[in-house]
Amino acid sequence: MTSDAASSVPASTAPQSPTRAYRGRVVLPREVLDDGAVVVDGTTIAWVGRASEAAAAGYGAVVAAAGEPVPGATVLPGLVDLHDHGGGGASFPDAGDADTARVAVREHLAHGTTSLVASLVTAPRDVLLARTAMLADLADAGELAGIHLEGPFLSPDRCGAQNPADMLAGDPKLVRAVAEAARGHLVTMTVAPEIEGVQDPGGVIETLVEVGAIPSVGHTDAHWSVTEGAIAVGSAALERAGARARSPRLTATHLFNGMRPLHHRDPGPIAACLEAAKRGKIVVELVGDGTHLDPGTVATVFELVGADAVALVTDAMAAAGMADGAYQLGPMAVVVADGVARLADGSAEGGAIAGGTAHLLDVVRHTVAAGVPLADAVRAASLTPAGVLGRSDVGALEAGRRADLVVTDAALGVQSVVRAGEPVA
Repeated sequence: MTSDAASSVPASTAPQSPTRAYRGRVVLPREVLDDGAVVVDGTTIAWVGRASEAAAAGYGAVVAAAGEPVPGATVLPGLVDLHDHGGGGASFPDAGDADTARVAVREHLAHGTTSLVASLVTAPRDVLLARTAMLADLADAGELAGIHLEGPFLSPDRCGAQNPADMLAGDPKLVRAVAEAARGHLVTMTVAPEIEGVQDPGGVIETLVEVGAIPSVGHTDAHWSVTEGAIAVGSAALERAGARARSPRLTATHLFNGMRPLHHRDPGPIAACLEAAKRGKIVVELVGDGTHLDPGTVATVFELVGADAVALVTDAMAAAGMADGAYQLGPMAVVVADGVARLADGSAEGGAIAGGTAHLLDVVRHTVAAGVPLADAVRAASLTPAGVLGRSDVGALEAGRRADLVVTDAALGVQSVVRAGEPVA
């Protein structure tokens, strides 16, 4: 790798006839090339750099063949979503078979998410194990990047759109059973630090690290010190695991949402997670879709901890990409009105927010509109979450990585998607 501005495979292995090139503004991890090019050979990115430097790198002909870019055309890396419950009318927690789950995968893929983690919600043990095993089949096939369990070791006081009746005390045996069903694809599990058995020696946090998953702080009513303790336990476990750990950092599930609010005399989990993110101990998820968080909150977090410690996520549910109406999220009935999903509690305004209805590219667009630089917003939706997955082959437009990219217009509206070098229909 030579720099952010230009990267290529070694000259001795450079392809003689690369497949094709994509031109426009090219978004690299830490800069944007106003007139850049991405050369793809087969399933791999062969070269990235300024179009004017393509000939010197040996790729002049293929870049010239691509023609002048459409005004405003922008090339992004394929996006990586760590927290997604569904879309296109299909819900991962409710999908009884792989074909149903694929509907959601394809909905988000068509909108630029080339690496998707499927999220389940709190449910009875047999449901969690069955859904996890089914999703593991899709992960084995490369259609999913992993599996996330949002529960069941959560706080009933901060249950959000989940069923408190199915929430449990920390159970390491259940963690191991889920991990076995996941067959190596369990990426993260959301846990509340204050729940019995979560941060005890040999408890849920340490067991998650043992089975190759990342603990994620969320749906919690914990005080600051309790959250700090859980982060310390998880960080120590990850450090002991060393290279066996998927990532050296924990995560925080949709920071602010499903958490005791920040108060100057009761800082709670939000302050603890922000401080840990600043120290490099945790990556905080933000649902920057314009509904879950005020744009000012999103911009402030980026300014405080930086894009290397932020993972933009959708928390999407079945209604992503769909019309308003009635939907399910596990056992919970949801009503979507004006694009906002809320529990159907019978009130005129609706109950708790019940997941998102946006695609990850929409979240990037909202984040840029909040004042976050484009390269930072894209990094938080690609390279940073790829690091949580422990993946070095996706997440950036760099030579040698898998050829996942998204071409958008000037307003960041999707124009085309490529995954592993193949255009997405």
